[in-house]
Amino acid sequence: MKINARVHNGEVRIRYELPPEEVVESAAARLRPILLEQEDCFHMKALSALGYICRAAPQDAGWIRAARAEWRTRVSPSTRGESGYWIMVSNTATGKQCDLDAHGLAMAWIYGDVVHHDPERRREGDAFGLRDRFRAAVPLVAWVMVGTIELLNYIRVLNEGGLLQLRQEVFGEQVALKSTVWEEPAEMYYAPVGAEAPSLASSPMPEGWLPLNKTTDLSIFQHPFAGQLLHAERSHFMTELPSPEEVEAARSPKGGYSRAQLAAWGVPWPPPKGWKDELTERWKAARQDGAPPPLPRPGPADFAQETLDFG
Repeated sequence: MKINARVHNGEVRIRYELPPEEVVESAAARLRPILLEQEDCFHMKALSALGYICRAAPQDAGWIRAARAEWRTRVSPSTRGESGYWIMVSNTATGKQCDLDAHGLAMAWIYGDVVHHDPERRREGDAFGLRDRFRAAVPLVAWVMVGTIELLNYIRVLNEGGLLQLRQEVFGEQVALKSTVWEEPAEMYYAPVGAEAPSLASSPMPEGWLPLNKTTDLSIFQHPFAGQLLHAERSHFMTELPSPEEVEAARSPKGGYSRAQLAAWGVPWPPPKGWKDELTERWKAARQDGAPPPLPRPGPADFAQETLDFG
């Protein structure tokens, strides 16, 4: 973060520029297991395990000791000096005095404001306000992120050097989604309320379950309060998604798109804001999932004949 001080009309002004709160919240939620002693991936547990494995390697053992000492100082400081700074406030109306160091403020934000796990910590930081709690948390979260990445890289080096024998798949396991928009082929079935549910993924559908297809009367999927529960956004045979280049090439001379063309892409009328970006995400997702070769794109006339009105 940036901290700038300036003097304006004889008054000292301090300006703080911190990252967006949503970004730090996301990072803190992901890091929480690394901060908790009872979790398997608690940072100090990993360092302790490495310390035992590398006990006969002086250079590695020294690095691990230094990493443990730094973790204690930055994440579990024992003094205010180790914490970096502390804040003192006074309530002029009640005369109540409060003071809390940066580590206590940061933990109040992580465990009180973000995960709502520790109401006592949250109450401890109440007198200082959300901004002071957040300001203290930012450098702690950032440092733990860097320390975690550093430890992961060190584990990789030890594994490549033969001191560790970890399965290679642990380094390639997917832990985050590159895109949250995707399409996949599926079979859908429905049955009356109370029908026997399938017992296994490989077992046949029990009696009473019917496949959902283009002949299904979707009016049966009505909810008294939620209305129509199931809609069809595009034709049943539309298996090809347009690439960004195809979308641009389909522009009319005036720069717009015909209603029939948008319907052929599954875009409702009038087109909602961001429809191009959504088409691009779906096109990328289909390519990532190894979609089969697309069928020929139908023309507007064909689409008008084949489209089902599920509205």
